[in-house]
Amino acid sequence: MLRDPDCIFCRIVAVELPSVVVYQGDLLIAFLDINPLADGHLLVVPRDHYATLSDVPADVCASICALLPMLGRTLLSVTGAAGFNVLQNNGAVAGQAVNHVHFHLIPRSDGDELGYRWNPSTYPDGRTDELAAAYQQALSK
Repeated sequence: MLRDPDCIFCRIVAVELPSVVVYQGDLLIAFLDINPLADGHLLVVPRDHYATLSDVPADVCASICALLPMLGRTLLSVTGAAGFNVLQNNGAVAGQAVNHVHFHLIPRSDGDELGYRWNPSTYPDGRTDELAAAYQQALSK
């Protein structure tokens, strides 16, 4: 198992630190966030240590993501929430506080006043073609 002894989530996975685990599988555990944004806020964490999503092997990521619908349905049933967000941050600049890839499942209800800054903009002429070409070239390697 890939592990970082200084990582709080690795220590939770190893049962060195307390947590309220609600689900355990071969590749992941899901537990209640100790600083929840809403009642029932879950963290879904791979057992192996990967710093960010781009470090996770595709098969492991697929297996973890395959369990998100079941965990989401369970969250809705248990909390009575009307919906939920799946949030995954990569890097400190994106809000990642623990350098072990994880998914937040956050229950939502009408009027909960949770939000996300979304400041849409537009692309200048030609920029979408430049970006598409750059993405396609990088993905073809």
